[in-house]
Amino acid sequence: MANIRKNDKERPENRQQLQLMEFIVAGGNFGINVAKVDEIMKYSQYPITPMPNSNPFVEGIFRPRTETMTVINLAAYMGLPPSEDEERDILIITKMNNIKTAFHVHGVMAIDNVDLSKIEKPDRTIYGEEEGMATGVAQVEDRLITVIDFEKILMDINPQGAIMTRSLERFGSRPTSQKPILLAEDSPTLERLVLESLDKVGYQNITSTPNGKEAWDTLVRYKNMGGEITDHVAIVITDIEMPIMDGHRLLKLIREDEKMKDLPVVIFSTLITDDLRTIGERLKATAQVAKSDIADLVDIVDAHIL
Repeated sequence: MANIRKNDKERPENRQQLQLMEFIVAGGNFGINVAKVDEIMKYSQYPITPMPNSNPFVEGIFRPRTETMTVINLAAYMGLPPSEDEERDILIITKMNNIKTAFHVHGVMAIDNVDLSKIEKPDRTIYGEEEGMATGVAQVEDRLITVIDFEKILMDINPQGAIMTRSLERFGSRPTSQKPILLAEDSPTLERLVLESLDKVGYQNITSTPNGKEAWDTLVRYKNMGGEITDHVAIVITDIEMPIMDGHRLLKLIREDEKMKDLPVVIFSTLITDDLRTIGERLKATAQVAKSDIADLVDIVDAHIL
């Protein structure tokens, strides 16, 4: 139907709003960060070819223009009723880790500007226990919008294609390190993967927080304990998209603080686009690593800790 136009008039680290594309599945309201959306199109616009022996949530593949993409039935994945009128359905084309995937939904409502501080943590008893599919809940007017963890969906359907962990084998057996690492990651699935991967290569002293605000509060607490900030944290690893406070705002606050400004800060995200990389460079990120291969993250941590 159209490419998605992002509102970049105000610097993201100052704006502290999340642009959510609000979509419908089985009558429920859900959301995805507009930064992850490359395009939307009518579900019936191109034929979808089923693939034998594929994941049950994969409808098949299709080829708009010059790229072949996988189509994921979001209602089936979420355990919700199928569409009542496929002629009105929409494909949301996402681009994460430079891979395009099509998600079959039942409609798109609007693009909402939501204050990050107003996005609440999801209730795990409703949206799943340790690794539920929701990363936040936002209220827009009279509607509650559930922000979906699309990285988790891709991990569940194709673990090896979403984030490569087999490449960690090249590090072999290594001595353990107690150098303190601070992680900010809102997806429970990716948090677990990062913690397990760093532990596998010997990093065992990691403090994990679910958003930039809690990471910043942790850093302020460390600073107030006295001594050097590096006594408490040797490196910060942060996602970009998080509720309450995102990674760019966290990085900006660190660089503006006299005692923290020299801390190594690594952005680890599926959203390392050209525009977002430019923002990270402007904010003086130590490094920016796509989540497609966690071994790249280990290389960066090694360079600043070992």
